[in-house]
Amino acid sequence: MNIPIVFVDDWLLVANKPAGLLAVPAPKNESRTLTGILNQDAEEKKLKYRFYPCHRLDRETSGLIIYAKSKSIENRMADAFRNREVGKKYIAFVHGKLSKPQGTISSSIEGKSALTKYRVLQEKSNYSVVEVSPVTGRTNQVRIHFKSIQHPLVGEDKFAFRKDFALRFKRLCLHAQELEFSHPVTRKHLCLRADLPDELKKFLDEHE
Repeated sequence: MNIPIVFVDDWLLVANKPAGLLAVPAPKNESRTLTGILNQDAEEKKLKYRFYPCHRLDRETSGLIIYAKSKSIENRMADAFRNREVGKKYIAFVHGKLSKPQGTISSSIEGKSALTKYRVLQEKSNYSVVEVSPVTGRTNQVRIHFKSIQHPLVGEDKFAFRKDFALRFKRLCLHAQELEFSHPVTRKHLCLRADLPDELKKFLDEHE
């Protein structure tokens, strides 16, 4: 599988994960994951390192994910995420029109505090295009938070019922578009972006 690489150097690789592909093995122990694909490629090229994911993306979510080429770099990046030193921006298509053009969603997830900031970019006839900045990094945070304010993501089938909405899509409309952080070794400021995948661009074109 041809995985788009957005950034690579001696310490890090940032890939643009397609929707539908697991980043790491799930409890069912699926063998086909982004991590597995990258490490198999490294093995075939006889590279002397392995790739270690520094964070997670849902199977249904497309976009940027950081890999370290050593455990020590993975640990440094884990600290950066833990200390909220990594800026993340997602693009989400959500059902309906939000009451405010921007705001925050603050509600706990599995007993842990969670905070999401958002800004409406476009209002369509029956959905909105929203830029989302999760401050915390809880599992499924963006999906759960927008469901909690009665604006679940288009294509959502885990935290909402598709049959409840006239607007449907084959995948979850959530894309990790931007990552901003200081390089763990060089300290260079990085701001990396991945354009919306073609299927989401097509959805925008077809659903005004």
